[in-house]
Amino acid sequence: MTATPPLRIFEPRRHGWLAARLGLAMVAVAATESIGLMLIAPMLIALGEAGSGAGGASGFTHWLVGHGIPVRPGPLLAIYVFLAVLRAVIMQVRTLQAHTFETAVVDSLRGRAWSALLRCDWRVLAAMRQSDNASLLISEVDRVGAAINQAIAGLAIAVTLGGVGVAALALSPAIALAMGLAGLITLLAYRRLRSNARAQGEHLGRAYSDLHAAVGEGLGALRVIKSFGKEDDITHGLMDRIAKMRAAQRAYLRESGIGQAAVQIIGSAALAASVWLALVWQNADPLTVLPFAAMFARALPLLGTLQLNWQNWAHYQSAMRRTIALISEAEAGREDDAEIVSAPSLGEALVLSGVTVRFPGREAAVLDTVSMTIPSRSIVLLAGPSGAGKSTLADLAGGLISPDDGTVTIDGTRLEGSVRRAWRGRVAYVQQDPVLFDGTIRDNLLWADAAASDADFRRVLGDASADFVFGLPQGLDTPVGEGGQRLSGGERQRVVLARALLRSPSLLILDESTSALDADNEAAIAGAIAALRGRLTVLIIGHRGALQHIADHTVSLRHGRIVVDAG
Repeated sequence: MTATPPLRIFEPRRHGWLAARLGLAMVAVAATESIGLMLIAPMLIALGEAGSGAGGASGFTHWLVGHGIPVRPGPLLAIYVFLAVLRAVIMQVRTLQAHTFETAVVDSLRGRAWSALLRCDWRVLAAMRQSDNASLLISEVDRVGAAINQAIAGLAIAVTLGGVGVAALALSPAIALAMGLAGLITLLAYRRLRSNARAQGEHLGRAYSDLHAAVGEGLGALRVIKSFGKEDDITHGLMDRIAKMRAAQRAYLRESGIGQAAVQIIGSAALAASVWLALVWQNADPLTVLPFAAMFARALPLLGTLQLNWQNWAHYQSAMRRTIALISEAEAGREDDAEIVSAPSLGEALVLSGVTVRFPGREAAVLDTVSMTIPSRSIVLLAGPSGAGKSTLADLAGGLISPDDGTVTIDGTRLEGSVRRAWRGRVAYVQQDPVLFDGTIRDNLLWADAAASDADFRRVLGDASADFVFGLPQGLDTPVGEGGQRLSGGERQRVVLARALLRSPSLLILDESTSALDADNEAAIAGAIAALRGRLTVLIIGHRGALQHIADHTVSLRHGRIVVDAG
């Protein structure tokens, strides 16, 4: 396994400059907010709405005068409008910077998750539920983005509230500290709501995963669903999962609404009580009370939004944990690629010596001390019932996995570490369900060799008994459709075989590759494979059909052991 750097949502080297620019924009918005609020008291003086004023207000007024700013309605209103325009511009910059930062982090996580899965050891990857991986790559990482969005919004509001606090301190430190303490107590009072939000986030994450699994399973089984007449049952099952997901969303929205309403009600009551006490009981000067009332009125909705951001952050934390857990698991199982080596050529034989393979959750070994030799340029058939270990043995030969015990060697070179990965470059794999990508036949062939010419295509298509391609109206440029659905099963399988041969492999593995074909297509592929005898090594997985008759050697497996080895 290759060591990988620790996983962090925020990577200073990659995202530090973006975060710094975003932080500067937040501070600039808060500064304009603070100065605007501090102008309230001088405006009241200038408008003749108050007398000489309190010390704090008078002090700020004297500061303005001392710096050449007239305390008159015209200049003060001009400054206020200028600050409003400046704040609007900076807020637009902040919004764009926040989006840039959020997408940079999300795209980095999604890319790292995808790369980790692609480079993960096959045994670790095969043990994962791929619908969960799809859900994470499509939905959960976006929910991480939502969490980052809420964190940015919450931080921006906290910085703005800091600006309000600075303005309050300039007028009256005692009242400002009391306001700050009240706000902090309010936020701490909602810890239960944030705890519930985390639990609801976990529930919603599971609901998303179940929905993705149901959709993926249904789309992959459309033929079976229709043949059994289960359209209504499958639809009801999907709608039930959607209903559970919506119920989780509604539960969260309900609690969020309660929290928002409580902040507004409690805050409004606190504001009214504070103003009444200051004016009636303490005979406070309106010049002191009114600016603080304005600040409190400005801070109250910000405080409610901050509480909501915090609650949303808690709600989305489950997506962060799931994303980090998957990437960490996949990267922990990363294959060793630190050293670049040349792949062995398979000039003599591929030898398995006492190999044992165990999978978690299974009591018996999938392969139990198996030893066999695959001569170079021979055709070997692996036969046996389902679960006998045929595909696992082929995975060993193809370099997808390593044995728990024993060795796999090619011409005496052990197949492990970087050698095993390099060996896969000389192996071509044709599975039972032929995999074609949406595009043309040419596009699919180029997957094997991006520099291949039309002459190369003609050669391998002929070797694969796939000459039918040249009879199609668009020839090599015929679109195959998603999954190759525009071609028949036999045509897909022969194009896949041609793509495999274009790699000029040393080892060709055919995994039940003709089991779903009709007799004519099976015979065509068997003939094509037989014609390859002496040119490369072929390992066939199967227990019936035309391919078994062309093998030079047959190895039968049962319960992970070789029971017959016939030449």
